Amino acid sequence: MTCPTCGSEQLLLSVPTDLRSYLPEASERVAVCTRCLALEPTDEESPDTADFIRISDAFPDGEAGVAMALAVGLLDSLALYRSEIAALLERVERAGTDPLLVLDRLDADAGVEPHFDVDRRRTQVEQLLYE
Repeated sequence: MTCPTCGSEQLLLSVPTDLRSYLPEASERVAVCTRCLALEPTDEESPDTADFIRISDAFPDGEAGVAMALAVGLLDSLALYRSEIAALLERVERAGTDPLLVLDRLDADAGVEPHFDVDRRRTQVEQLLYE
C-alpha cells in the first residue's frame, strides 16, 4: 500500500484488542507510512508481527511498537486525542521504552519526515506525560 499523504510505502499493523479503543475508528488494522508516519485504518491483511525497522530503528518491538506507532500517528491531532495519546505513551513507558527518546530519534532520522512538527509535539508530549 502507498500513503495517500506522501506516496511512500506503508507498514501494516494488527492492533491488539486493548489498544483499539484509542483509535478514532477502533480499527483492527492500520497502515502507518514509513516516511511521514501518517496513520490510517485499513482492511488489508497485516502480518502477525510488525517489522518496525522498515520505519526506523527508533521504534520498540512488539506491542510497545504498535502503541508508539498509534500515538505518533495521532500526534497531528493532539488537541483531539490528548487522553488517547497520553494513555498510549504510558503503555510504551511501562514496556520499558522512553517515548520522548523515540521522538528525538525519529526527528534525527533522515529517512523519516513526520507529517507534524516533532520539536513542538515533543514539548507538548513531555508536558502530557509529566503533568
